Amino acid sequence: MILAAGGVVWRETKDSQIELALIHRPRYDDWSFPKGKVDNGEELIACAYREIMEETGLDIELGPYLGRVEYEAIDGPKRASYWAAKSLNNEDTFSPNSEVDLLEWHDIDSARSKLTQDSDREILEIFIDSPFQANKLVMLRHAKALARIEWQGGDEDRPLDNLGQLQAKRMHAIYQVFKISAIHTSDAVRCYDTIIGMTKALNIEPVITSKLSEYTFEKNKDKALDYAKELADQVRSSDGAILLCSHNPILPRMLEKICKKSDVDLPDDKLKPGDAWVIYLGKKKCLQIDVISAPTV
Repeated sequence: MILAAGGVVWRETKDSQIELALIHRPRYDDWSFPKGKVDNGEELIACAYREIMEETGLDIELGPYLGRVEYEAIDGPKRASYWAAKSLNNEDTFSPNSEVDLLEWHDIDSARSKLTQDSDREILEIFIDSPFQANKLVMLRHAKALARIEWQGGDEDRPLDNLGQLQAKRMHAIYQVFKISAIHTSDAVRCYDTIIGMTKALNIEPVITSKLSEYTFEKNKDKALDYAKELADQVRSSDGAILLCSHNPILPRMLEKICKKSDVDLPDDKLKPGDAWVIYLGKKKCLQIDVISAPTV
């Protein structure tokens, strides 16, 4: 099975119409959404981000996960995963490359007719029903830390273990796709060390707070829950995505607080070290929750 990833690239016109970018690939003589094969050791979401930019030349911001399709390609059976992808480019500029010779923008009805493969039309219908215009809050559990019994100091000072350090080094490759504008973290060492490389790569000064720590949560649960609610409100009123890094006992309670009056199903499983929830927020409700697995190392 060949693994691939890509996305439905969209933009909003001056008259508030949604247009989609379709590409023509001369090798297959078809019109499709941009996608490509996953490199060895590459995360699917990182592959989608890279392939879309390589094939279209557009600067993009990934949004909701749309699902995956399986089909028979010329080079064998293929499984392709897709995300919504907002185009951040304002100009219609495209340079043909080795994979793609044409790029056209179409409204949704025109795109439905232009697409060659039924599998792409299947993804298009999912995209239409997705919250592709919603803003997002990323809730990240810190990377793998030393076990409590292996650490002699205070719990707030407990560091990442070897696996966690490797996970932290690969966080940027995943979360750059969301165009994060702010990062908030618990003041616990294991949380700070999880996000510090990402903040440097994104040139973001992190907000370090005890309100997201386990110690504070044990004494006053409302501080952490209210903090998360305030961040969710900020996300709703701005264009930038926000990431918060905290601990397993706190994150599920935060999610319940933010999505209290929403119809979306909450995840059954707790986050493992290095996992995250990406919450897509409407004006009053949570619209979709995606799970991002810890980086593969």
